[in-house]
Amino acid sequence: MSKQYETVIGLEVHVELATKTKIFCSCSTEFGGAPNTHTCPVCTGMPGSLPVLNKQVVEYALAVGLAANCQINQNCKFDRKNYFYPDNPQNYQISQLYLPICHDGYVEIDTAAGKKKVGIHEIHMEEDAGKLIHDEWEDCSLVDFNRSGVPLIEIVSEPDMRSADEVIAYLEKLRLMIQYLGASDCKLQEGSMRADVNLSVREAGASQFGTRTEMKNLNSFKAIARAIEGERKRQIELIEEGKAVVQETRRWDDNKESSHAMRSKEDAKDYRYFPDPDLPPISISDEWIQSIREKQPELRTEKMARYQEEYNLSEYDADIITGSKHMADIFEEVTSICQKPKEAANWLMVEGMRLLKEHEMEMENMTFSAENLAKLIILVDNGTINRTVAKEVFEKIFLKDIDPERYVEEKGLKVVSDEGALKSAIEAILAANPQSVEDYRNGKEKAMGFLVGQTMRSMKGKADPGAVNKILKELLG
Repeated sequence: MSKQYETVIGLEVHVELATKTKIFCSCSTEFGGAPNTHTCPVCTGMPGSLPVLNKQVVEYALAVGLAANCQINQNCKFDRKNYFYPDNPQNYQISQLYLPICHDGYVEIDTAAGKKKVGIHEIHMEEDAGKLIHDEWEDCSLVDFNRSGVPLIEIVSEPDMRSADEVIAYLEKLRLMIQYLGASDCKLQEGSMRADVNLSVREAGASQFGTRTEMKNLNSFKAIARAIEGERKRQIELIEEGKAVVQETRRWDDNKESSHAMRSKEDAKDYRYFPDPDLPPISISDEWIQSIREKQPELRTEKMARYQEEYNLSEYDADIITGSKHMADIFEEVTSICQKPKEAANWLMVEGMRLLKEHEMEMENMTFSAENLAKLIILVDNGTINRTVAKEVFEKIFLKDIDPERYVEEKGLKVVSDEGALKSAIEAILAANPQSVEDYRNGKEKAMGFLVGQTMRSMKGKADPGAVNKILKELLG
């Protein structure tokens, strides 16, 4: 009988904070920009330059820590992590080892087996390094220091996860929590959220952990899931062959779906950490923590419950809408204008999602104004336009944010409910389709659908379907 193995996973998640300026200087943190244009003597590590802490970084770290049920170190400080690498201009990184700002928290995730708490060992603040760009053509490496000094928090979990599904659930939970707090946009593709996976395997039932490896270069949830599966298999094969798993850092190549060793895994002692002499300790008062607590926005779980309670949405609808903070914001604004929560939810979830998929857009690219969607909902509710026309108008709102009232007026899209005009159009349709008339009178219900369709076509979709049905039935006896 083959042995059963258990996978043990812990994550180190780096999140780029949404501050306007860097952690220790006033350079811009904006993504993009020509290489080395968002730089100064501090973030390029010039001798004699001194760091000054950005207060907003501490506030974001506290907000995330409180949302993740962490204890706060009210006296915390920065340490220097010493290592040489070309993208690290000072030859050290300012981080926190001995007294991180937050510790001992948890987030709750939904798994196939029910709810599960994933422990958070610590959250610490640190600066990002620059970026090496490898130029194949010139056969050289260039360094861009725009990212150097961008503020990060690193969220270190306990080794509590047992599968790729649990890892993705944990990352989704963190991502939405941080987006709702406004602390980061958490875009994996832009590197503002990055996860390193620590993974080991052991025989089912064993109490000792196996030897772990750390995998880097994971910039999508799909890549993370594939990397976990790939590394799990690799370690089990080594154990089955009687070989040892080596503790090392590995780089995942998502195109080849395989990983390769980068370096043997260092311990803290290899970095010669010591307290940073240029930065004073941070003292966090009870009042400061309380003020952050009071400013915490409504997070997703509370929002879901409120949408079901206050707006009478189903759990499914509330789940979809709160799955993006951006969508939840639009939904609330539309609802506050037109007071039709169910309609607002339906337009966003059905037509909105369809158009996002069709145009290969992210949720954040929905940039139309809530006011225009609310106007559209009111036009349908008042019977000014029918649903067929409304879908066409919604697409225009979605892509160009047009004013639906003006558009409907200019294009003459209002519902024709003038009975006289409808009656003469329907009489012409009946005269042109004697076979369908006969079929209907012989009990073929489908013929009615055909006649309604023909009428709608001749009225360019602007007829009121209810009125069309009523007149048809009268004329057909």
